[in-house]
Order: sequence, then structure tokens, then C-alpha cells
Amino acid sequence: MYSFLKKHIKSVLPKLFLFKNELLLRYFYGVLYLGKTHQCNICKHKLRAFIITDNKSICPFCGSLARTRRLIQQLEYHNCLHGKVLHFSPSRNIYRKLKKNNKIQYFSSDYENEFLADYNFDITQIKQPNETFDLIICYHILEHITNDMEAINELYRVLNPNGKIYLQTPFKDGDIYEDYSIISPEKRKKHFGQEDHVRIYSVNGLKCRLEKVGFKVVINSFNKSNEDYYFGFKSPETILTLSK
Repeated sequence: MYSFLKKHIKSVLPKLFLFKNELLLRYFYGVLYLGKTHQCNICKHKLRAFIITDNKSICPFCGSLARTRRLIQQLEYHNCLHGKVLHFSPSRNIYRKLKKNNKIQYFSSDYENEFLADYNFDITQIKQPNETFDLIICYHILEHITNDMEAINELYRVLNPNGKIYLQTPFKDGDIYEDYSIISPEKRKKHFGQEDHVRIYSVNGLKCRLEKVGFKVVINSFNKSNEDYYFGFKSPETILTLSK
């Protein structure tokens, strides 16, 4: 039902209208999910259930996914939300939350105008001075970038010496799998899992690439816990935190 309604609404209403009125539209559907069994830690609504569709656990009120809820939990727990924050292709629920945070100067960026954002930085040529940002959120970005080493070097350049980067991509076991001869959307979906992906990283393979430019990399592995059920997290999950 959720996927059907979403597809139908997107087909009849302009994207800008949907972006501006998303929370209101979601509210009318979300009230069906009110309860006390779960809670979204982004919009704070308490729920009887998350929406489960396409193997995703979605908050009916704000649209957050399991990975974005875990990200916010980690940023708040480690007190990372201060100073200048650069966020690539932000999900709308996090964009709205961080945009209202008066403790940070929020630089949201979307290169292809598909997300709510205030800048359109090219991650391989970020037009900001060296050592600008105290926090960078780079979630599910690098697997889209053909020359990922250019992007990694730019992330290192613009990160404050005391700053942190939270980074995640899809991961596989073994080695990184990439083949630049695969260019059609159909073949990319078959080989890399999505039409616009150009590789699948392994955790250690990406760690090695990050360390080549000087990053210190911490691998954070999350296994199933009681929090998964209440907050709708998905385990196992891996997040990399980077520093200089």
C-alpha cells in the first residue's frame, strides 16, 4: 500500500510541492502507525510499527530509513554536531533536522538536484578552503563516483584537523569489485546492485584507499541488539569514521 501510494502521488504532484508539503502528506498516513512499540529518533514519533517495504524499515512520519536513524544516533552520542557540517546528498528527514540546529553551520550539497540542499559541490572538486569542515557526512556517495580517489583526496583536504567524517557505502566480502567497462544502467544494476553505482567496496578495500591519502580509519560494526527493534535499526551494519 505504501509503495503504491508513494508512486501514485509522485506521478501527479510536482516534486517541489512534494518536498515542501511532505510532512503534512505523511502525517495523514502516519497516524495509522501511532503506538508505543517503536520510536523514530529523528522525528521523535512513537509508533506501533515501521513501514516495511523493499527490505527497508521506514518511518511513516518523516521517511527516515534504518541507516539514517543509526547515523543520527551516532552523531548525537559522540557529540559531533558542532561547527561547520558538510553533508552530501542528505535525506530529507536529516536535512530538515540539521537545518534547524543552531549549533552548526550546515552545508548541504546535492550535485544533481535530486535532494533538498543549499549547495551543489562536486565531491571531486569541493569549492571550499582547506580544513573548513568540523564534520562531513558522506553516506552512500563514493560508490557513485568514477574517480573515487579524487573525491577521497578532496574530503581529506577540506576536513578540519580535529574533524570527523562519517562514511558508509554498500559493502561486500572479499575485495573491491569495479569494472569501468560496465557502463549501461542494466549491467551496473546486475553487477553493482544499482543502476548508477560504479563499484562495490569491501570494508578493508575502502579502508586501504582512505589510508593512502592519510586518513585514520575506525571501523564501527553494529550487531543485533534491543535497540534495533525499538528504533528500527538494521544489523549487521558498518560505519567508517575518519580523522586526520
